[in-house]
Amino acid sequence: MAIDTDKNSYTIIFAIVMVLVVGSILAGLASGLKPLVDANKRFEKQQNILYAMGINANEGTSDVEFISTDKVEDEFTSTITKQYVIEGTKVSEDSEAYLIDIKKEESKAKDASYTRRLPLFEGEKDGQPIYVIPIRGKGLWDAIWGFVAVDKSMTIQGVFFDHAGETPGLGAEIKQRYFMDDFAGEHLLNDAGVYKGINVAKGNADPKNERKSDNAVDAIAGATITGDGVTAMIMKDLKMYVPYFKTLK
Repeated sequence: MAIDTDKNSYTIIFAIVMVLVVGSILAGLASGLKPLVDANKRFEKQQNILYAMGINANEGTSDVEFISTDKVEDEFTSTITKQYVIEGTKVSEDSEAYLIDIKKEESKAKDASYTRRLPLFEGEKDGQPIYVIPIRGKGLWDAIWGFVAVDKSMTIQGVFFDHAGETPGLGAEIKQRYFMDDFAGEHLLNDAGVYKGINVAKGNADPKNERKSDNAVDAIAGATITGDGVTAMIMKDLKMYVPYFKTLK
């Protein structure tokens, strides 16, 4: 018996079957690709942490090049000697601390009964311990985030910033060398040892960024809100680590 393809019922049944078939195919692909996606996310985070420490594949003066994915895991393992999770006054070692989602931790911490987990990575550079801290905030259009490498005195050794959707040529410039390099050598504490963070400031009157104890770097022209977001996330997230660094003195 021939099927009457003009009937509404045929159209509905056909659509349902196609949705089920396509949905099954997509679900299968997503499941099959998940290990690869997870690995790429892991490599990216490792690359960002190493970049903040000054370990990268940069060649030119304006390059932002990461350690290649085929080498980054070995480099990360050999460079990052310890990983910690800070929970209140408790500090414990955790070899997978770098997998902690700080966005989710911040959300959970809205519940006053929850103790936020803070990941911290310790490595070594030029014979001195360096600590890398992840930070996250809000730019003009979407999320911004980064990693800040500091020494025991909370003097910045390097940074890496990134964004989800800042304006090209303006806020998106936070991930360019000329902006990130300015942070190296900046002090997060003032002369009295009080945490002040870093202010991304317009009219800083220090174009060569020679003053490293003024708790400020020059802002990006035309990107005031994104710069304010960088200032805010440094103040908000790095400040939570101050109690730990006081124990190192």
